[in-house]
Amino acid sequence: MSPEVVFPNLGIAIQHLPTVAFHIGTLAVYWYGALIVLGILLATLWAVHEAKRVGHNPDHYTDFLFYALIFSLLGARLYYVVFSWDQYKDNLATVFAFRQGGLAIYGGVIAAFATAVVYTRIKKLDFWSFADVGAPCLLIGQAVGRWGNFFNREVFGHYTESLFAMRYLAEDVSVIPPSVYERMVQVDGASYIQVQPTFLYESVWNILVFIFINIYKKRKKRDGELTLLYLIGYGLGRFYIEGIRTDQLMLFNTGLPVSQVFSALLVVGGAVFFAVLRKAPVKVTADSPPATEDAVDDNIDTVDTVAIGTAEDVLENADTEGEPVTGVEPETITEDITEDSAETDDR
Repeated sequence: MSPEVVFPNLGIAIQHLPTVAFHIGTLAVYWYGALIVLGILLATLWAVHEAKRVGHNPDHYTDFLFYALIFSLLGARLYYVVFSWDQYKDNLATVFAFRQGGLAIYGGVIAAFATAVVYTRIKKLDFWSFADVGAPCLLIGQAVGRWGNFFNREVFGHYTESLFAMRYLAEDVSVIPPSVYERMVQVDGASYIQVQPTFLYESVWNILVFIFINIYKKRKKRDGELTLLYLIGYGLGRFYIEGIRTDQLMLFNTGLPVSQVFSALLVVGGAVFFAVLRKAPVKVTADSPPATEDAVDDNIDTVDTVAIGTAEDVLENADTEGEPVTGVEPETITEDITEDSAETDDR
């Protein structure tokens, strides 16, 4: 019996790759769905961890997840349907037939961000601070969820002989593009397609971007930076990967892959916004994380101005016991403060 999946240049052969993970009674649970759920679970655990680290309420993130799951699923499906309208226009009943496949990650991402905007307004939370915890977590879900495409034998690239070339048994693949079919590989009487494992590229890229963001967060100066790095990083990888996929969704009649166009917009827009944000003055609030060295340097003048009051302010607010302070000149207060400071420094 021929192996179902082979990585010929890596010496890896998988004899049997099931699409069904397990059964609950008569209900088949596919690897695609199981891995998406696993990705969501891991992303949620990380969000709770990060929320505690920055002093946010973890319950806000688990609460938000409930709404995000619903709207992200709808967004992912609608994005796919809109740009594959010819498949659905004559049979509208299949538009929400989720088990038949057809979800687009970008649709889910857009819906998740829109849901976050509404949620933070209702809860009176700062959107960018909230998003800086949540956005990087998407990379975890995306990295794990992409392996569902591997089990489904879908979302692959064109023919290749590269190190990571992957072969699927042709009989197990539901849709084989003509360019791939023409370069079928015969091995021991079995027909294989040999393609770019784009699911693997995207999964590894997402992990690398996630690691980069977690290293960078120590240098974060302003809320929104981590969110923008997610958009730029994911957009860069997706722009390249989308260019070699064989199942692209096209931007209506333009012949341009819609997700590649959207990726380019994310990268350019995110980079410009990031540059502007980094140059903006830092606003220090009660719940702001500890400032980095760079942030302190940028705002030393502001801190000095706020920290050092005038002698008149000291006199005006010195009535801590309810009795007015009288008979003391501002110059005297200033001298006393200076002398006390000098003594403290000596100690």
